[in-house]
Amino acid sequence: MQRLKDIVRRNKEGQNVGIYSVCSAHPLVLEGAMLHANQMGSALLIEATSNQVDQNGGYTGMTPADFREFVGSIADKVGLERERIILGGDHLGPNRWQGESAEIAMRNAEILVEHYVSAGFGKIHLDCSMSCSDDPRPLSDDVVATRAARLATIAERTAIAHFDKSDIHYIVGTEVPVPGGAQESLEDGVIPTSPAAAQATLDAHRQAFQEAGLERVWTRVVGLVVQPGVEFDHQNVVDYRRESAQALSQAIANEPNLVYEAHSTDYQTPTSLANLVEDHFAILKVGPGLTFALREALFALEEIEHILVDKKDRSNLSDVVERRMKETPSYWENHYHGSAEEIYFARRFSLSDRIRYYWPDSQVQEAQQKLIDNLDKAPLPLPLLSQYMPNQYRRIRENELEATAHSLIIDHIVDVLRDYAAACLPKPSQGTH
Repeated sequence: MQRLKDIVRRNKEGQNVGIYSVCSAHPLVLEGAMLHANQMGSALLIEATSNQVDQNGGYTGMTPADFREFVGSIADKVGLERERIILGGDHLGPNRWQGESAEIAMRNAEILVEHYVSAGFGKIHLDCSMSCSDDPRPLSDDVVATRAARLATIAERTAIAHFDKSDIHYIVGTEVPVPGGAQESLEDGVIPTSPAAAQATLDAHRQAFQEAGLERVWTRVVGLVVQPGVEFDHQNVVDYRRESAQALSQAIANEPNLVYEAHSTDYQTPTSLANLVEDHFAILKVGPGLTFALREALFALEEIEHILVDKKDRSNLSDVVERRMKETPSYWENHYHGSAEEIYFARRFSLSDRIRYYWPDSQVQEAQQKLIDNLDKAPLPLPLLSQYMPNQYRRIRENELEATAHSLIIDHIVDVLRDYAAACLPKPSQGTH
C-alpha cells in the first residue's frame, strides 16, 4: 500500500501524478487493465463495490475472498505480479441493507468490512451516508462519520488479527454521483461540492476517528470523495470545468495526507482527466466506460462477421443480447424510459451501459465465443479492420498488435485506459513508479 501513499504524497507536492481505479469484474476488462499495467510498469488499482461483492456473494456471486482469487488468477495468466495489484472496496457500509433498521444494517456492514479486510483488500472506502429504515433522511455528517469510524474499528481489528498489523488506507466522504450514471437531466450541468461541505465532512470524520481512539489511523485516510462537477447519463457527458472547481481544489491544500477521489469520471476527455489529476482529484474511478468499450469492440467485430460469414453460421451476438435483456429486464427496466425506440437504443448504446450485466449470461457467452471462433478461422481483411476498428488497424500495421479477435477486443478496452494512464502516470522528468 506504500505505492498509494507515495502517489498521494507526490500529488500534494505538485507532481501531476495520480492513480486510476478499475471498477469492473469483467474478465476481459481486467485482463486488458493488467496487460496495460505490465506494459507501463505501474501499480493497478482494482475495486469491487458493496453490491457487487459481499459476504453473501453480491450480484457477481463472489465473496471478497472469491474476488481476490478471481483477480489473482487473471494476473497469473497475463504475467502480472499479484503484489502490484491494489484491491479496493467501494461504498462499504449499510448500502445493501437500507431496508433494515440501522443497527441490523450496521451489523451486516461490520461483517462486510471483516470479509473485505481479511481477504487482503487494502483500500477501503467507508460510506455510511445512506439512511436505514428507522433513520431520518438525510443523515447528519456526525452520524455518517460515527458509523464510518465504527467500521474502521472493525477493519483495524480484523487486519491485526489476520496480518499482525494494519496498513489499510481509507477513503471517506459521501457526495458521489449515482453509480452507473445520473438518472436526472444533465442539461444544467453538475455543481461541484462546496469547499465548506468538503471541510465539514472531513472535520466530522476526523472527530469521529478521534473519539473512537483511531487518531493514528487517521494518518492513513488518504482520500475524500467529492463531486468535482463530472457526470454522465444515457447520452450526455458533463466534462470537468476546472474554473468551477478551483475553490474546491484549493480547499484540500492544508491536508498533507489527503487528495480527492472522483467517481464517474467515465467518458471524460484526456484533457479533463489530466486537469482533474493536476487539481488534486488524484484517484479517478472508471467502470461503465470500460465495459462500454468492450461492447463497442464486440459489436464492431459482429459487423465484420456479417460481411465474412454465411448467415446460417453467424453468432448473432447482438440479437442474443437483446433477447436476453428483454427476457430478464431487472437490470435496466428502472433505468431506461421513453418510447419503445428510445428504450431499444438505450439497451444497446446507453453510456450508463446496463448491458454490462448481461455479458456473463450463458447464452450471451456462447454467442460471444462463436463470434470469436468465426473470426479466427481466417486472417481478418485489413480494409474491414480499417473500417470498423481503425485504432487497432494502425497498431496491426505497426506490428504492435495481433490481428485476432481477442487481441482486438482487449486493445479497444485498453484505449480507454491509455487516456487515464496519460493523466495519472509520472511524466519522464518525474521518474517512474
